[in-house]
Amino acid sequence: MTTSRKRPLCSLRFASAGSYDQNLSLLLDLIAQTPDNAVVVAPEVCLTNFDYERFDAAAAFAPTAIERLLPLSASRIIVLTMIERRGDAVYNVAKVLHGGAVVHEQAKARLFRFGGEHEYFSEGSDEGIACFEVDGLKMGLLICFELRFKSLWQKLEGADVIVVPAQWGKLRAAHFVTLTEALAVMNQCYVVTSDSANPGMTGLSGVITPFGEARRNGNRACLEAQYDEREVQKMRRYLDVGINAR
Repeated sequence: MTTSRKRPLCSLRFASAGSYDQNLSLLLDLIAQTPDNAVVVAPEVCLTNFDYERFDAAAAFAPTAIERLLPLSASRIIVLTMIERRGDAVYNVAKVLHGGAVVHEQAKARLFRFGGEHEYFSEGSDEGIACFEVDGLKMGLLICFELRFKSLWQKLEGADVIVVPAQWGKLRAAHFVTLTEALAVMNQCYVVTSDSANPGMTGLSGVITPFGEARRNGNRACLEAQYDEREVQKMRRYLDVGINAR
């Protein structure tokens, strides 16, 4: 009999304070409370926020943060985004940490122009948006505004888990709920989203199953749910829409 692979899925929800060091300490503390083998997703640029007035300082903080986060990734998969300078350009880069190393990087390809992101960041490439495997788990990743582009959903077809770090405006909260739940149903996979609890943001972090059932954090800083490979396989066999079931 085949034993299903299971692991905890943890969505974080917290506000970013004024100090980068405070934000990092809070993140480290929350991650340390999660179980071994967990997938932990933090809000978009949670360490520095979109600190455009101190943009250089925010970018310079990234190496320090990575160095302190890596030890906690020895037994976990940690996902977050941070501001990073590459040559003359600055990007919003998703980092996936596991086994004490950065195992995947993905620069935000679709910037939120309504919020002025394009005035500060360079865009990544859609080519960077694709499934990747970490510790036997096939993953996909979308950063906030990228969630709105249906062409990107198809690029992640076949993922077991799609993670979505975000800072999503409260005025469009209903869109965030609809899109994250529809993504899980359409791609027949788990979706783990982490949205900031900063003022004006939805804070609607949560975990959605392949069947579209959502658990949201509410006021909890960390929500723990369970990934069960059988649920992905069952959904893809029960309603065959052409996504391969392993």
